Amino acid sequence: MSGYKTAFFELLILLSGCFLVAESAIGVNWGTVSFRKLKPSTVVDLLKDNKIEKVKLFDTDPDVLTSLMGSGIQVMVGIPNEMLPTLSSSTSISDLWVNQNVSRYLVKGGVNIRYIAVGNEPFLSSYSGQFQSYVLPALQNIQQSLSKANLASYVKLVVPCNADAYQADLPSQGTFRPELTDIITQLVSFLNSNGSPFVVNIYPFLSLYGSKDFPQDYAFFGGSTHAVTDGPNVYYNAFDGNFDTLVSALTKIGYGQMPIVIGEVGWPTDGAMSANLSAARAFNQGLVNHVVRNPGTPLRPNSPPMDVYLFGLLDEGAKSELPGNFERHWGIFSFDGQPKYSLDLGLGNKFLKKAKNVEYLPSRWCVADPTKDLSNVANHLRVACSVADCSTLSYGGSCNEIGEKGNISYAFNSYYQLQNQNEQSCDFDGLGMVTFLDPSIGDCRFLVGVSDTGSSSGFRPCFRWNIIWIMIVCSIWVILM
Repeated sequence: MSGYKTAFFELLILLSGCFLVAESAIGVNWGTVSFRKLKPSTVVDLLKDNKIEKVKLFDTDPDVLTSLMGSGIQVMVGIPNEMLPTLSSSTSISDLWVNQNVSRYLVKGGVNIRYIAVGNEPFLSSYSGQFQSYVLPALQNIQQSLSKANLASYVKLVVPCNADAYQADLPSQGTFRPELTDIITQLVSFLNSNGSPFVVNIYPFLSLYGSKDFPQDYAFFGGSTHAVTDGPNVYYNAFDGNFDTLVSALTKIGYGQMPIVIGEVGWPTDGAMSANLSAARAFNQGLVNHVVRNPGTPLRPNSPPMDVYLFGLLDEGAKSELPGNFERHWGIFSFDGQPKYSLDLGLGNKFLKKAKNVEYLPSRWCVADPTKDLSNVANHLRVACSVADCSTLSYGGSCNEIGEKGNISYAFNSYYQLQNQNEQSCDFDGLGMVTFLDPSIGDCRFLVGVSDTGSSSGFRPCFRWNIIWIMIVCSIWVILM
């Protein structure tokens, strides 16, 4: 048997094995925009210990993909929006991308890559159409490249969309935004012809956060005194209402039976009012129970079990704080792999299990020296919080009510831990001091950094350098062609 046939035969064995395994409905988003990163292998062990069999990535970080090899976990890799113009420009470029980021991993004993997310919410209204024209050409080029690599039957392309792509006062009135109707129709036609689902991100928290008139109980799954009546259908939670609004929008363009996957859904635990541990637990447990029970929705009462990716796995302390400080606190685990609250994912474990073998820095913290005059501390706070994460100090945050000195200490410690507890990083012109007594107050947790981040600062944005490197190589490729 030739080498080509042998490789293809091994691929068939790998993929057929994947189809034989019962797939769980609940997956997670694994984001890596963090100052303090666990080793990818530690995160993979965390996934396996919690029996999480599906993970969605936002890039193709080689370290992350290498750690997933042989795990059997089903993977959705991502292409950042910034790469869409390059990938839409040439099939030679998409060939190179598929070879480097998919084919090399999709081998026997490799990574079970089943989806490629082409962009992430590229139609978001706040982007003002910046990426809109590149989505379909990029899809078409990557599909061609997958076909050349004999992977098109196994790896499906998707485009995660934000729920702002469609609109309505009632679910039955759902339509796509007028300026998106044509391109979404073309997109859905492409997805449908290639056996791909429509991936949508739904966030009831953002509806509650964005409108003081939004009924709080409607955001959860315990029933609502503000149920929405839509003809013969009654909606008791925002998730089902949002889902059926999308179903209506798809129906109006001729694809009412299109499979739908929930690419992101969750509730943050800090950084804003209503973003707290009890609310996050109530929402996520209600969501999981809802999905596992599989009652369907009024417009899809007998649909197959819904695939849902919780957002997210770990807190990401280096994320942008737009649209709010809560952006850094979506994880069901804290940055160090500690469960934030009890949660049964319906995957066989009753509660979340913590990450194993996490290497912490010594148990010491940097706080404000109580004997010093702190009246001139503002500039130090500004510097500390411009580098480290101080989002929990914001209004509604878990550390918002610990007092002025507590706020100063929290900022000092965040910076100190980020600098791997370098002694000079706790100086602040003599205003800081190191303590061996945990200064945490109530729900306000003063963090200790992890030492297994793989870099001196604990911040290594591999995926961004991976993007830059690919774009450079692709540009050279085009010139040589």
